Amino acid sequence: MASLSNSLFTIVLPIFGLIFAGFIARKTNRLGAQASSEINRFVVHLALPALLFDITANTHWATLYQPRFIAVFGLSTGAVFAATLALRLKHARPLADASIDGLNAAYPNTGFMGLPLCLLVFGRDSMAPAVIATIMTVCLLFAFAIVLIEGSMRAATSRRATVAKVGKSLLVNPLLVAPLAGALWAATGIPLPQGLEAFLKLLGGAASPCALVALGLFLAEKREGARRHASSATLLVAMKLGVHPLLAWVLAFHVFSMPPLWAASAVLLSALPTGTGSFMLTEYYRRDAALTSTAILVSTVASMITVTLCLILVPR
Repeated sequence: MASLSNSLFTIVLPIFGLIFAGFIARKTNRLGAQASSEINRFVVHLALPALLFDITANTHWATLYQPRFIAVFGLSTGAVFAATLALRLKHARPLADASIDGLNAAYPNTGFMGLPLCLLVFGRDSMAPAVIATIMTVCLLFAFAIVLIEGSMRAATSRRATVAKVGKSLLVNPLLVAPLAGALWAATGIPLPQGLEAFLKLLGGAASPCALVALGLFLAEKREGARRHASSATLLVAMKLGVHPLLAWVLAFHVFSMPPLWAASAVLLSALPTGTGSFMLTEYYRRDAALTSTAILVSTVASMITVTLCLILVPR
């Protein structure tokens, strides 16, 4: 288990390194005050859409049809998102911000941490559940949160006008259009041209690193009232690292009958810290990112302990 802990540290270390690089770049004024927002705009408008299109266009849907795993991961993730959303709305949090809080509590870092960690712990057979979890997280959960945010921010007196505004915004949102276009491409059965595939890999590969650098840039800025987010951040981290994997464990081992590898993978993927998706949306929609950045940083640090415990306790 010591070797697994060391390997987990090796996987997490680059995340801290990228955040720290952005932090130092801002503190030394190598990058300016607007760098975080501009880099995040690059991620949202170019890098992440390329990644989402690449994932969905290269997905063989028939081989990924695993209803029990989808139910376990989907129900646990959806329940945590809905519970967090309800709690934050109860405390008079605007719907847009409450939706982002829901992502902070339910959006696991499946792409940057989940894929290499599953490969390390369970071998290549675990790549299928890791890919399914990634698609559900970065496409479905992300898309649902965007719909809520758009609906909240474009409210109007007329319900018909509100629906029209939200619908128009969603139709031109690259984070929704890209995976849909990729799924339509996959349905044709035509492989992506090598040149296009190489382009998507290069551009999409920049999404997570750039988002982490942007997070470091944001953290380097002096902001008032950071302490007021301490209790909220604690709640979000507890939901992400505690409630989410616990729900997945109950569903995987006591509700649905699943092969041990798939059940253990569902729990491990649910136990991952908060991904950068919520930070991308806070910057994109110009919301207060202080709470989100704190939740991502704290959950990533704390996951060194909680994921290790998960590896020890969950049978496989």
